[in-house]
Amino acid sequence: MADEKPKKKPGFQFNIIKNDPLDGHRGQNFGSISLENIAPIYINIETKEAVLDIGGLHGKAEVEKRVKWITDKTEAEGEDAKEYYLVWIAVERKEVGPVYNGAGACYLMVNKEKRRGYKMMHEHVNSLDDAMKGRIKLELLDQGSKDALIDFLQQHNEEMWNNSDRMQEALGVQS
Repeated sequence: MADEKPKKKPGFQFNIIKNDPLDGHRGQNFGSISLENIAPIYINIETKEAVLDIGGLHGKAEVEKRVKWITDKTEAEGEDAKEYYLVWIAVERKEVGPVYNGAGACYLMVNKEKRRGYKMMHEHVNSLDDAMKGRIKLELLDQGSKDALIDFLQQHNEEMWNNSDRMQEALGVQS
């Protein structure tokens, strides 16, 4: 029976499910990871422009395309380099309604001319994890970037923003 393929040993497996994250249903797919309630928002540090790019869930955001990722920042630096904060935002339904429930920020630099991009992958993973677990960690952002994020979140969904006391507090918004 030399033609038989060896059976793979079951290892750690998880499912990424696609359901409405705000429908309140939690009984099925226990142990699954849903990225449906996560949004990657890129903030250009220089222009203070915030943009939602769902491609960022798979490393295919416009900002990230066509670059080789490196861990030596000096290789990406230069006149054409652009710096960004990537802010992972998690939404959830609470008793008050939909809320911005978690957020994590991390840094990246992209130089499209050199075709190089700098990011520390573990920081990006940890920031995503913070958002998914309902933590809000935005200390990395400067005030201008916080203001850009506030404007974006308010314009994206005013009801969700109004329901999100923890997010407002973390961003320094006075009620």
